[in-house]
Amino acid sequence: MKTLTITPVILSGGSGTRLWPLSRQLRPKQFLPLINELTLFQNTLKRLQGIPLLEDTLVVCNEEHRFMVAEQLRELQLGHQGILLEPVGRNTAPALTLAALHLT
Repeated sequence: MKTLTITPVILSGGSGTRLWPLSRQLRPKQFLPLINELTLFQNTLKRLQGIPLLEDTLVVCNEEHRFMVAEQLRELQLGHQGILLEPVGRNTAPALTLAALHLT
């Protein structure tokens, strides 16, 4: 019998308009350290650590943020299944569909 595993998918789109002036289009809230020394994105990744049966994370983000995502993953020394780039931000359903298609 095959063991069931889960791949966490982090949707890290968003343009950062709701937390202005802290958050800007080029540095939205998920990439800011608002709670502690880690960013919201990094805190989310850390919360996944130690959960049994989890595969490495898959991240979906827009093209402007791909280097921030890669750097913040590197800072935590975490493996990942990839960084998928949304060509255009169109809410949650297309991003989840992209992730599901990539994982199948």
